[in-house]
Amino acid sequence: MSGAYLLTGQVMHRRLRPAANRFVYPVFCLRLKLSALEEANGFWFGVDRWRPLSLRMRDYGPRDGSPLLPWARARLAEAGLPADGEIWLQTFPRVFGYAFNPVSFWYCHDAAGRLIAVLAEVNNTFGEHHGYLLSPSQGGEISASSQLACRKLLHVSPFCRVEGHYRFRFAEQPGRALVRIDYHDAAGALLHTSIAGRLRALTAPAAAAALLRQPLLTLGVIARIHWQALKLWLKRVPIFHKPHPPAAALSRGQELKP
Repeated sequence: MSGAYLLTGQVMHRRLRPAANRFVYPVFCLRLKLSALEEANGFWFGVDRWRPLSLRMRDYGPRDGSPLLPWARARLAEAGLPADGEIWLQTFPRVFGYAFNPVSFWYCHDAAGRLIAVLAEVNNTFGEHHGYLLSPSQGGEISASSQLACRKLLHVSPFCRVEGHYRFRFAEQPGRALVRIDYHDAAGALLHTSIAGRLRALTAPAAAAALLRQPLLTLGVIARIHWQALKLWLKRVPIFHKPHPPAAALSRGQELKP
């Protein structure tokens, strides 16, 4: 089994009110086994070294450049969760040294290989970040039917207040991956977002093909954020001031029962 995968697919975002807005964009991201990061190094991809595609430790977790796996296992242990399995990080890579990650996902397994938690690490365009640790109740396994929720604590968009909650779903099947994120404010569902695509081993040909298709991935992510913001402003969607970021770097979620 490979320790590094390339996910090529699409991001979908749909706003329901007060003005409807929807977009779908092609993207690619990486899913990397934290216990085998060094094995992923090659001509096209590198960890803490310049490559066309790269990952820098200081962009994640403790943000100090230290190894990510011990940090992640410590957070699981603090939450009373098993910290003895593999952990995979799904994230946008740096492309020619540059990256912006609206959200990265840490898939946390127990020793038996069950997915028992996901850490959703959210970044905003102000350089702030917050982690939402999601896990089922009573130590269960995350399945496609699991609905995991957490309070929204970090400012992400000037067109949404920092209130309400997110609802996450994670679905996997051979060669495919899907993440759904629904945002609910005091009036109900406001945003639907998904990241879906095909998973395959991160080989040199696969990395080269992804880069040739989207050589400006990072620029595209940032430009599209601002373009969609302009569209919402033109539709006269209200703008809200940015509050201070949360004092804690991490918060816990909970499972929603049907």
